[in-house]
Amino acid sequence: MSNEKLINQINNAIGAHGSWKIKLRTAVKKGKSVHSVEDVRCDDKCAFGMWIHGTDIDGPTRSSVPFNVIKRLHAEFHVCAADVLKMATTGNTNEATDLLDGDFSAKSEKLVRGLRKWRGEAAAD
Repeated sequence: MSNEKLINQINNAIGAHGSWKIKLRTAVKKGKSVHSVEDVRCDDKCAFGMWIHGTDIDGPTRSSVPFNVIKRLHAEFHVCAADVLKMATTGNTNEATDLLDGDFSAKSEKLVRGLRKWRGEAAAD
């Protein structure tokens, strides 16, 4: 896999996953979302998830530590986002807000930090 393609995927993922805080905050305010809890929970339905679970990634990249760390962090991000969304859409506004501002924000920041580190390593190669 070319480093350029990897860097592009990582850049896209950083932007896309960064926008989830806004989507979730909107869901908390409105009590509804165009996204289903089940779809959000799946880490293979977003563009980055389809790529990371897909066949475009070569063996050496797939077996690397950065890939496996990001895959795990990405899955954790989606589970937490789904938990926020479920609370938001079932009337648990305060709990949803607490989770969004707490654990979700921490998982999101950790994922983005990991993606930036991976991008830096790919750019240095």
